[in-house]
Amino acid sequence: MRASSVLLGLIVAAATHAAPPAADLIVHDARIHTVDAARPLARAMAIRDGRVVFVGSEREAMSLRGANTRLLDLDGRTVIPGMIDAHAHLLGLGQGLQTLDLRGTSSYDAVIAKVLERRDATPAGRWIVGRGWDQNDWADTRFPEHAALSAKTGEHPVLLERVDGHAVLVNAAALQAAGIGRDTLDPEGGRIERDAEGEPTGVLVDNAIDLVTKVMPAPTEDELRDAVGRAIAELQRWGLTGIHDAGVPRDVIAVYEALAREGRFGLRNYVMVAGSDGDIDWALARGARNGLHDGRLWLRSIKLSADGALGSRGAWLLEPYADAPGHSGLATLPAGRVRAVATRALKAGFQVNTHAIGDRANRVVLDELAQAFDAVPVADHRFRIEHAQILHPDEIARFAELGVIPSMQGSHQTSDMYWAGARIGPTRELGAYAWRSLLDTGVIVPNGSDLPVELPNPLISFHASVSRQDANDWPAGGWHPEQRMTREEALRSMTLWPAQAAFMEAEVGSLSPGKRADFVVLDQDLMRVPAELILRTRVLQTWLGGVRVYAAN
Repeated sequence: MRASSVLLGLIVAAATHAAPPAADLIVHDARIHTVDAARPLARAMAIRDGRVVFVGSEREAMSLRGANTRLLDLDGRTVIPGMIDAHAHLLGLGQGLQTLDLRGTSSYDAVIAKVLERRDATPAGRWIVGRGWDQNDWADTRFPEHAALSAKTGEHPVLLERVDGHAVLVNAAALQAAGIGRDTLDPEGGRIERDAEGEPTGVLVDNAIDLVTKVMPAPTEDELRDAVGRAIAELQRWGLTGIHDAGVPRDVIAVYEALAREGRFGLRNYVMVAGSDGDIDWALARGARNGLHDGRLWLRSIKLSADGALGSRGAWLLEPYADAPGHSGLATLPAGRVRAVATRALKAGFQVNTHAIGDRANRVVLDELAQAFDAVPVADHRFRIEHAQILHPDEIARFAELGVIPSMQGSHQTSDMYWAGARIGPTRELGAYAWRSLLDTGVIVPNGSDLPVELPNPLISFHASVSRQDANDWPAGGWHPEQRMTREEALRSMTLWPAQAAFMEAEVGSLSPGKRADFVVLDQDLMRVPAELILRTRVLQTWLGGVRVYAAN
């Protein structure tokens, strides 16, 4: 009896000290910034079944080496967690890759020249679509008028989105197709720009855009699939393994799900359902969905939009624009809409993320969210305001008080700083892109690009966050440098904080044991190089769930 007990003890001891299963992959000779407070910096990492199982020293990691373990020797290069863009438009990026890219055009004539190149290859009567013009980059910063474009495009309807997506320029053929004329009334939350005689100039702002888009031919499913595939490949190239996809209608979500089921969705997408009644009803009836198709899709949030953009003077301000007296922007939602949707979402376990750029829009959204939280108290709701660009001092502390997350985009600050002061004046400028003021209240600030509004390279926002300077290191010392982030905060803002803002921190956001093995290999250490060298950093490899999805040539 005693011998049997000893034998049983030996068996238990052997089992207790049995070697763990071998790793599938060991990443070593690396400088790994884990974004894990328990082990911020490591030399090696072991991965099994798509998840991190160990982070630490080379010697310890190699103890998990087996006969079939692959080794990734990085020769001292830098590894960071897979980057997550906390505010993006996946289909918009893909469709932009299918259509005219107007970013960087230096004049209206340059825009027209690009349209003419496309016109010559487009059958008569087909729509020509482009995106990316910004009149603030031109010598003449007034909105363009369609006459010069219409004279050269004839019967081709043309729609060209402004860089922010909150205004479009259309030609005469598109105006005619939409039935827009002198007597057409401005829709609620939108504006038809007009000349001195009251005729439409071709520029439509915010909700007025729908007057034209509703008569455009809908893309086919094959076109949608192609656009999504192009966008995912582009994001992988820049080291992005996840995005928060703002304002997606259910027909596009169906395309995402089909691609994910087929194993053709190489991205983790936290989808914000579009804010129409039909899409909201559909999402709430279906219920929250987390980590579908091997962690590719999360469906538990709703996107609303309370105003327009600063560049097109659609951001809703408490006082008139400094450069447009008498005009204070546009409210794109009726009063009480945020409160009503938020109340329904809280009851259903959904998050609400509301676009608000102007100081009035931010105040109204915070007010209505407070009313919803009083009606349906929920701990850890993680509701968000997207952009939060212009804040009155009274609103800054309210984010922390209400538990609302300001989801902001570093690259917007460096794109807008050249003209933002002219729009809002020196006093309101102090509350613009106020990352440090918000961080000091205790909130997190997940970072992003609003792509395709900005370029998809997440290091642009990282650089902006730590320097408040553009790619040419202007201005000296940074634009309102008191609002800068530290590099550690900036790295968290594009890894762990987006994960927390999406209830995904147990799965992604840091290289911690148990989390999915999403990581990026860089050619230099962006945490140590001088700030002026950050934007020279190249993504060498992107890994999703322990599988390499991109490698630089």
